[in-house]
Amino acid sequence: MSADELQELRERAEKAREDRSLAAVSLTMAVVAVFVAVVSLLGHRAHTEEVVLQAKASDQWAYYQAKNIRQHEDELFSDLTAVVASKDADGMGKFREKAGQEAERYKHEKGEIKDEADKLDREVVMERRRADRYDLAEVFLEIGLVITSITLLSGRKIFWHVGIVLTVVGLVVAVMGAMVH
Repeated sequence: MSADELQELRERAEKAREDRSLAAVSLTMAVVAVFVAVVSLLGHRAHTEEVVLQAKASDQWAYYQAKNIRQHEDELFSDLTAVVASKDADGMGKFREKAGQEAERYKHEKGEIKDEADKLDREVVMERRRADRYDLAEVFLEIGLVITSITLLSGRKIFWHVGIVLTVVGLVVAVMGAMVH
């Protein structure tokens, strides 16, 4: 919430002090403003976690690709030693065997790395869903706050009721965001 918005809320609260019938509206606005701040913070944290998880997933995929390249190189060396003539046949045979073993090792390691990368990708998607829900909740809460504040300007309680309904919707969406697994 910006400084201008806070100043505007203060001015409206002062006006409500003069008109006691609007005190409940001012209190509602203060509570909704706290909800906006909390949900906004949760949304920012969820987006940060999403970015961190995305970086980890990208690192894991790069690691997978490195193992893949090494596997292909060792397979190539193994195949190449089968067709290249050498003065040291025993040495070439040992090299071919070692390259083949390394290629198999990389093939096995790639599977584990891929599984971890896929797991991180799923976590990124989950965190993105959570962040999106918090963002949507924040929108409902902010709209609820603005609609509620119209009550102070117009004196019509219908805006207060609509603001409360939008606030409840925002809170429900925020709780749904917290429940994303």
